[in-house]
Amino acid sequence: MSDRTTSGLPLRQLLLAVGEPLLEPAAGSLDALVQGVGIFDPDDETGSFAGELVLLVGVRGRGAVRSVRAAARAGAVAVVVKHGGGLDDLRAAAEDSGTALLTVGPRMRWDQLQTLLREVLEAASLAAASTADSGDLFALAQTVAVLTAGSVTIEDAGNRVLAYSRSDDEIDELRRLSILGWEGPEQYLALLREWGVYQRLRSGEEVVRVEERPELGIRRRLAVGIRAGTQHLGTIWVQEGAQPFAERAESALLGAARLAAVQLLRRRSPSVRPREDLVEGLLEGRVSADLVAGHLGLDPSAPATVLAITAREVERDRSEHELHRLEISNVVSVHATSYRRGALVATVGSRVYAVLPDADASLPTVADHVVTVLARAGTRVQAGIGSAVPALGEVSTSRGEADRVLDAMARTPDRHVATISDLRAEILLDETLSLLEENPDLRDPAVGTLVAHDAEHGTELVTSLLAYLDALGDVRAAATGLHIHPNTLRHRLRRAKAIGGLRLDDPRERLVCHLQLLLATR
Repeated sequence: MSDRTTSGLPLRQLLLAVGEPLLEPAAGSLDALVQGVGIFDPDDETGSFAGELVLLVGVRGRGAVRSVRAAARAGAVAVVVKHGGGLDDLRAAAEDSGTALLTVGPRMRWDQLQTLLREVLEAASLAAASTADSGDLFALAQTVAVLTAGSVTIEDAGNRVLAYSRSDDEIDELRRLSILGWEGPEQYLALLREWGVYQRLRSGEEVVRVEERPELGIRRRLAVGIRAGTQHLGTIWVQEGAQPFAERAESALLGAARLAAVQLLRRRSPSVRPREDLVEGLLEGRVSADLVAGHLGLDPSAPATVLAITAREVERDRSEHELHRLEISNVVSVHATSYRRGALVATVGSRVYAVLPDADASLPTVADHVVTVLARAGTRVQAGIGSAVPALGEVSTSRGEADRVLDAMARTPDRHVATISDLRAEILLDETLSLLEENPDLRDPAVGTLVAHDAEHGTELVTSLLAYLDALGDVRAAATGLHIHPNTLRHRLRRAKAIGGLRLDDPRERLVCHLQLLLATR
């Protein structure tokens, strides 16, 4: 007998919600997707248990080995047995069958456990459905967990849990009960009201610290209200784990609260044009700044700067690539909205863009922190910053510059953050060489003759001449760089002039020659 209740919840998250020691993993992977709960009775005819967690009733110990194998053959992703000895045999059977094995105390009633598991799966399904059109609150919770080094829960204004982060760290009783019941336990909510925590969360934009209460089994927490104007939409909670909170935890929380407000408001008003579409149109210059400002409550006359970020290691697997892109977008969004309240973030192609009003000289530092946070999470990115433009309607210009910076940085992988001012010379040179490459009729055939001569005779006239021009005509410096005698270089230069018919005494001819040599060795 089975009961399919949800599109799926990873077994690891299901165990987190139900909690140990109620259910204890004994064998197998915890990454399987649980889509329902089934009951296996050896006296009944076996049906299909595809994608289900199966409770093995009426058997325990070694006597449950056959039931483990039978449930696995019927598609069970995990089985639950009661403690009763013979655990090694059960583990072996589960591992041979490719299913996970969980154990439960002998006094636990099967009907109670089934009801509990179904409630958790149904709640997860409802939460997933409620956020499907409003952005991924679970992804936001996970991002905040990384940035704060804590365990995150996002609740609505009625203290119902909307999303939570995965946690390999130790969690306290409050977090377990909140996730299990998908709302905060009333006893603790009453204490928070008594301590004035909710009043502070609703009164303004601040991070509230709630000290640990060991006698209640409650660890230290940070909390911030999710607000839209004067309206309280919910709360983000972060529980401290084995490690202390990250240094910038409070700043990350403020940014996350602003993002969560957008997602919750969008869920209430699904007809509103998606924010990302507006920002993408603004970046591409096809949506007016007045339209964007009107929809998002911004000042169209405020100066703005575009920050662009891209991953430098493209995954072969498309799903993994999308996951990393979402992670980058979430981290950029949290930091951008923390840096400037009116920040706009959108993903266009493989790049994530942030439009930052009134950015100041600290923007490169903020970008560097984003790069560092993502690197710690295993995602290597580079950040390019365009020039400040005087109004929102000109951000496409700043976006174009940020793109140029990233294009130039692709050839300097060790550089993590750069502005258009940092790389203006490299960008100008790169675009000039691209122009030469696209227009072969503009090139001097003399350089092509040298390239062909080197290829045919194995000489090094091109690299020698390029080193000479790079050294501004200093023969000794160029020879040192090439690890040859100056006289050897002088001989090569004479040969190059003779073979190609070069006129290096003319500054314009010398510049054109230099550019073509750079293109030839690009």
